[in-house]
Amino acid sequence: MGDYWKQYCFHDPNAYQSGDQVLSSSSRVTRRVIPIFVVFATAALAPAAQAGVLDVFAPTGSLTGARASSTASVLRNGKVLIAGGESNSGALATAELYDPAKGSFTPTGNLTTARKGATASVLLNGKVLIVGGYGNSGALTSAELYDPATGLFTATGSLIANKECGTASVLRNGKVLITGSWTFQNRPTAELYDPATGLFTATGSLAKGRYYATASVLSNGKVLIAGGTDIQGYVASAELYDPTSGLFTPTGNLTTARKDATASVLLNGKVLIVGGYGNSGALTSAELYDPATGLFTTTGSLAAARQWATASVLRNGKVLIVGGYGNSGHLASVELYDPAKGSFTTTVSLTSGRDHATAAALPSGKVLIVGGIGNSGYLASAELWPPKPAKPAVKWSLNKKKRLVTATVNTVSDVTYKLTAKLGRKTKAGRCKVKGAKAICTLAPGKGKWAFSVTPSNAGGLGPANVKALKL
Repeated sequence: MGDYWKQYCFHDPNAYQSGDQVLSSSSRVTRRVIPIFVVFATAALAPAAQAGVLDVFAPTGSLTGARASSTASVLRNGKVLIAGGESNSGALATAELYDPAKGSFTPTGNLTTARKGATASVLLNGKVLIVGGYGNSGALTSAELYDPATGLFTATGSLIANKECGTASVLRNGKVLITGSWTFQNRPTAELYDPATGLFTATGSLAKGRYYATASVLSNGKVLIAGGTDIQGYVASAELYDPTSGLFTPTGNLTTARKDATASVLLNGKVLIVGGYGNSGALTSAELYDPATGLFTTTGSLAAARQWATASVLRNGKVLIVGGYGNSGHLASVELYDPAKGSFTTTVSLTSGRDHATAAALPSGKVLIVGGIGNSGYLASAELWPPKPAKPAVKWSLNKKKRLVTATVNTVSDVTYKLTAKLGRKTKAGRCKVKGAKAICTLAPGKGKWAFSVTPSNAGGLGPANVKALKL
């Protein structure tokens, strides 16, 4: 049974039809993509892109080779390291760099060991630590370092026990906490990697061995380990790791037992847990962990149930939930969580439905979505959020008596609009209110021949203006 369990840590094409594969009446498992950053993929439920409002996600350069279950790490120079993963040929040793300035991928040095579902951590010295995962010969205890200065990977240390389907968290002291366990062998152990020595050492043990859990570094330096699955089924419990004592202690339970969820540390310090898989199948539910109380509470609900999605905290504090796998297959749909409202809204879709993809929040504020698995199999494509704002389709009307101009725009969620009028050096701004699927903007600037413009905005900034000359 051990080998049967392990194959579902990652993609298994035969498992998509029924979701989970039943091991026993009380235990189900599926494959898992490890969240590669904790700080921060079919579109039946996704809103269609509206002509003249926004395009779908913006395509960017393609990977040099299709891959899923890889890692993505933002380097100090702004480039993104994509390493390992899997394709039709099995676990991969190849790696590549994405250059945001050029929008292209180029090969870099190969991993010393082909691996999928590994963890990746950007160390305080700028190097990237790749740990464990699963290779073509089985679970791995090896680890390696990528040096951006040389573009090469070198072996470093070795795990005491494999942590396939585990998590990695960079602590304030620069060490890296590795959790995860081979449940059938009862290993609820955790280890610390020390960049100064290049060695792994044991630290406190989890109260419960768990796979497919989430790990989040809190503002107080502790690490929240939540959910997952074990031999008995899906796990609702959560634990806190204290780097000072090296011990794990229980904290409040999730409201819903789940695995394969996403976890995001919000700007207010709370942790958002979204989707995943539970006793009822793929989940639409979400919950918040409050470090001040140690409790989880429900918040909002996804429009589409999803697991193996990506989650990225945007500069405005919202959380971008992308793709994944749901009841309709590989998802292209995308949703935004607003902490101020405690709710999700759908937004423009991916160009390709995908799960087992990786995401990287770029220094520019954009989010890179890479690879994964779609209807055509393993993907080499990549996409960027936010989508490029298109020229808005505006319906203009004029009330000559009041000298009032009204601009009506078809809109989508999370897009705002700005109406302005210019006459020589004078500039005046109007008001825009969203009513249903339309934004209605009004402005009465006074007498004269004014140049009116409506400009859409989103997380990526302003788009091109739609200009209309009107004499008032």
